[in-house]
Amino acid sequence: MFSEISAHNAVYIIGAKISKQICSLARRPVKIHLIGIGGIGVSALAQYYLAKGHQVGGSDLVASEITDFLKNPPSHKASEGRGKGVKIFIGHSANNITKDIDLVVYSPAVKKDNLELKRAKQLKIKLQSYPEALGDLTKEYYTIAVAGAHGKSTTTSMIALVLTAAGLDPTVIVGTKLKEFGNSNFRFGESKILVIEACEYDSSFLYYLPKITVITNVDKEHLDYFKTFSNIKKAFKKFIMRLLSDGFLVFNKDDANIPTFENPNFKTIDYSQNQTESAKLKKILKIPGQHNILNALATLQVARILAIPDKVIFKALSEFNGTWRRFEIKSGKANKKAITVISDYAHHPNEIIATFQAAREKYAKKKIWCVFQPHQHQRTHYLFSDFVKVFRQAPIDNIIITDIYDVAGREIPTSSRTHDKIGAKINKVTSEKLVEKINTPRSTGRKNVFYLPIDELEFNIKENIESGEVLIIMGAGDIYKLADKF
Repeated sequence: MFSEISAHNAVYIIGAKISKQICSLARRPVKIHLIGIGGIGVSALAQYYLAKGHQVGGSDLVASEITDFLKNPPSHKASEGRGKGVKIFIGHSANNITKDIDLVVYSPAVKKDNLELKRAKQLKIKLQSYPEALGDLTKEYYTIAVAGAHGKSTTTSMIALVLTAAGLDPTVIVGTKLKEFGNSNFRFGESKILVIEACEYDSSFLYYLPKITVITNVDKEHLDYFKTFSNIKKAFKKFIMRLLSDGFLVFNKDDANIPTFENPNFKTIDYSQNQTESAKLKKILKIPGQHNILNALATLQVARILAIPDKVIFKALSEFNGTWRRFEIKSGKANKKAITVISDYAHHPNEIIATFQAAREKYAKKKIWCVFQPHQHQRTHYLFSDFVKVFRQAPIDNIIITDIYDVAGREIPTSSRTHDKIGAKINKVTSEKLVEKINTPRSTGRKNVFYLPIDELEFNIKENIESGEVLIIMGAGDIYKLADKF
């Protein structure tokens, strides 16, 4: 469609379109504090503020590799050498909020009674949620926002790397880490293009104002917030409607749950696994799975909108090695036995089956193990039957399910779970019950699915796994730390 426009001219046009709406955070450096800074999105925003020359600090409940990284991240401005880093507080305290702070940004997971939040209100410091702060940035840039229940981190990363390879120098905020970004979830660019991962939880993406919206799929996710699938689809429709008349919707034609529009004001471009480029992408992609072909097809369409030549697009996609915890392959050892370890973020039934299929495709003749950590009691409750179905049909050999990971700020408090019917049911959900259901009845159940508490995983796996076998360590919680044990 835009083949006659060179990449250089595309940047020029983009810059001209948005030049009138640029209004930076401040004309002078300001002091910013971020509550929940260890979160994957908030931490990227912290790095953006740091790259813009602001004084940045933040707090979180516990230390993590993300908070450790933020103390001394790589500089995102070549002229400045290494960045000064972020001042990190572990634990929330009113004392962390001082009068000289100009802005406090908080994670959607932060409760209203948070001590720092209350102190900031008392001092009348400007407050913004993470989605509100990111939403402000989307108004300053030509924004490409990638949304969907699954695949948005990988698709955002692919788009970012293709645009970088084409010389468009984007700023990127993504929910995973890339080696190409100095093992960070953020990239600072000098152009006025912003590529973001747009999460639907808490309807966060309704704060964003993109020029290009990508929808990878719509699924039953975050039911603790949305309650019904109908509400999820309504939220995605509202998000899509934020596109202006000169905007583009890029969407997965194979997903019937993505909202459709009659005579939309914006331009629509679809992609499908049946299009001719699928075969070529399957040959060149280093990361396996049909879902990654779809992610690459979405990237292809976005890059073509920006007039990037196909030669540049396919080359960049062929060099993509994947991201942190998305089918991340590592060499490992178990009691001196050489094994392959795959760290994967999958935590929804449809993500799990996609990962299993990709693993079986790549390691067709090898024995495959999986350790799965369910993520959030509410998700496990709402999707219990879907988890049972997926694990019964899993094309792998041995499955170990460990304890459910409680998500800070997202779970119903234990004290409240006993006061209502839904809360009581959620309170009763356990990994042991999930395994029991997967393994029964005899006619349809499996006998190679086991429960193990998290502190017994390392020893049992090392004792039983054999040389040459594959171990998938799966979940969105802290189970990824188990990979280091191998």
